[in-house]
Amino acid sequence: MTNRVLLNNVDHAELRVITGHGSRFGDTINLALVLPTEFEEVQREYPILLRKDQNGDYQAVALLGLDRDENLFLDDEVWGARYVPAVQQRGAFSIALQDPGDGSEPAPMIHVDLDHPRISSGEGQPLFLPAGGNAPYLQHVMSVLGTIYDGLDVAPQMYAAFVALDLIAPVDINIALDGGASYDLPDFHTIDADRLSALSGADLERMHKAGLLRAAQWIISSLGNVQHLVELKNRRLTTP
Repeated sequence: MTNRVLLNNVDHAELRVITGHGSRFGDTINLALVLPTEFEEVQREYPILLRKDQNGDYQAVALLGLDRDENLFLDDEVWGARYVPAVQQRGAFSIALQDPGDGSEPAPMIHVDLDHPRISSGEGQPLFLPAGGNAPYLQHVMSVLGTIYDGLDVAPQMYAAFVALDLIAPVDINIALDGGASYDLPDFHTIDADRLSALSGADLERMHKAGLLRAAQWIISSLGNVQHLVELKNRRLTTP
């Protein structure tokens, strides 16, 4: 259950946010949704894989672990990577369209789930300054939500372009660990590097102008991070 309300500096002047990580905050996951607006940061840390959601539409996910409910980057309350996916960073906050009540179009506004485990009245980072202005942490939250909001807008167009150019292809991920265990990760896709290289000059130019060429390249380059996941898994299996 959630208790999501419109955030404001009067009713929520004393709210604070616990900023650590851990299972109680929903961080023990092996896949995290990621959006085109954060691909550049994500591809430096995690493999970006494509899969179809329940509606048959493509979405991108960062691979965080090999087993269910396993986040190999999580060590107690520390997330050991330079970047945490925006959906995980947002915590108790979301954007929803709100009717301003003056006859104008609904506008995106920040909402907070008051029952979220990160929300506290005495522990963590404040959201508002004593005079009522936005505290630095709320500024960070606004940036994260902007990344999500813009990414959700861009993603359908990006996947439609990839499909139209026949760039999406299944990817086989076969992992062998030092102890003899192995993993086969099915039902994932990536961008086919050969098909991307074979595009005509006109198609490449259109992709470049739309900002999609870099997105496709980031997806491809991110697969190099699978080896880092293997190293993390081997380390976890051998650490007492």
